[in-house]
Amino acid sequence: MTATATPVREPGPSGSPSAPASRAARLARRLVPAVLAALSGVLLYVSFPPRTLWWLAVPAFALFGRVLRSRTWKAGLGLGYLFGLGFLLPLLVWTGVEVGSGVWLALAFVEAVFVALVGAGVAAVSRLPGWPVWAAAVWIAGEGARARVPFGGFPWGKVAFGQADGGFLPLAALGGTPVLGFAVVLCGFGLYEAVRLAVERRRTGAVRRATAAVALLSVTVPVAGALAARGLVSDEAEDGTATVAVIQGNVPRAGLGFNAQRRAVLDYHAKETQRLAAEVRAGKAARPDFVLWPENSSDIDPFTNSDAYEIIDAAAKAIGAPISVGGVVQRDGGLYNEQILWDPEKGPLDTYDKRQIQPFGEYMPLRSLVGAINDEWTSMIRQDFSRGTEAKVFELNGTGVGLATCYEAAFDSVVRDTVREGAQMISVPSNNATFDRSEMTYQQLAMSRVRAVEHSRTVTVPVTSGVSAVIMPDGEVTQRTGMFVADSLVQEVPLRSSETPATRLGALPEVLLVLVAAGGLGWAVAAGVRGRRAGGV
Repeated sequence: MTATATPVREPGPSGSPSAPASRAARLARRLVPAVLAALSGVLLYVSFPPRTLWWLAVPAFALFGRVLRSRTWKAGLGLGYLFGLGFLLPLLVWTGVEVGSGVWLALAFVEAVFVALVGAGVAAVSRLPGWPVWAAAVWIAGEGARARVPFGGFPWGKVAFGQADGGFLPLAALGGTPVLGFAVVLCGFGLYEAVRLAVERRRTGAVRRATAAVALLSVTVPVAGALAARGLVSDEAEDGTATVAVIQGNVPRAGLGFNAQRRAVLDYHAKETQRLAAEVRAGKAARPDFVLWPENSSDIDPFTNSDAYEIIDAAAKAIGAPISVGGVVQRDGGLYNEQILWDPEKGPLDTYDKRQIQPFGEYMPLRSLVGAINDEWTSMIRQDFSRGTEAKVFELNGTGVGLATCYEAAFDSVVRDTVREGAQMISVPSNNATFDRSEMTYQQLAMSRVRAVEHSRTVTVPVTSGVSAVIMPDGEVTQRTGMFVADSLVQEVPLRSSETPATRLGALPEVLLVLVAAGGLGWAVAAGVRGRRAGGV
């Protein structure tokens, strides 16, 4: 009896059934990481306000680490870009509410480039020992770059700003938004590494102790640090208290067109202040030590328009307290977004000019190029605003109130400067009417809550159309208004003068983390060069 050998099956030709299957497998291997990268970005977006799902940031970065680990920097570049789009497209949709989707898409696609570069960097360091530390530092370096360039930067979407309700929030008092963001990202990358090593140990029975220790510490140290930093958070009144009134006058209607009705906006804020004054006289409300109006509450220049002057002056006299008025002022050939300290007896005494003005909102970079693309965009900003040059603290009935106008709340240095100038509390006057009922106002409110903890100061947020709020130094919102309603908030708030480590250290934590990122990237490049040389021998 003769045995017959089973023939060996050769790979099929390109037209055989096995070829489409292999192509499908290759396509799946490419698509799955791309889909996971985009989904992890969406998961990070969902962790942001108005939702209180702050903890989702950790699994978002765990999934992002899973996607990037051990990939080439080129793959990391593409996957990082998809993560950035998954995060920034839904986060920034409010930017197109009134000016169209073109602005929103352009901003998101440009800002996602920074995330793409971070993805390349994370992929490069992901082969190093202790890679979660290097990777988290690379992320913070990317946030730092995005907060500075181009056109002065755009810090919106920093990981720290999604943590206002989170357990990591006390770390803001330790090292500001860079340390808070670093802890969240490190915890996410460390979580993935811990899970990966647990699976590897089950499969092989062996994992290096040092590697496992780094993964475990990457998760536990941020959590332990946040618990330890709780001692830095306090709402104790170090310098007594002040009774503050926050006025939200509302606007005639949402949208850019309300600027054409600036007299009505001024009247609304004066009327709400007069109403509050009547309640004070009737004993229904506490008498405020000072009153805070929002940004753009008087788009009519009171220094050149007697009607506007008289309306504001009458409101200040009625309430019997100084008012910080948000005005648009023409001076020395420039246009300024200005806060005006208005005394009920002496009239205007001091001013603060907004320093961090918004590109494409308050001034038009590349005006001729943008006009060639769409002249409607340039027509909305006929005259660029000028920048202020100095931090300012208003002395309001003995209270030092630091000012950070709207967009400025997103910038670490601007808020920090006001505290270093002697602010006992901070006001963030804003105008969100342009963005209708979008998530923008809640995202900005969360920033102010982080700033309250970062510098251990009461923060008030007077907004034209809402949401206005009073925030304690521990980040708790004690009062808030609705949107597109006239309302006022009156509250006794603690005043503080001590400085947190974050205030004292300033930009140093961010600089150190950037150096860590640079060290990791340098090590990864050197290791890659050595590997290529060894492979060529």
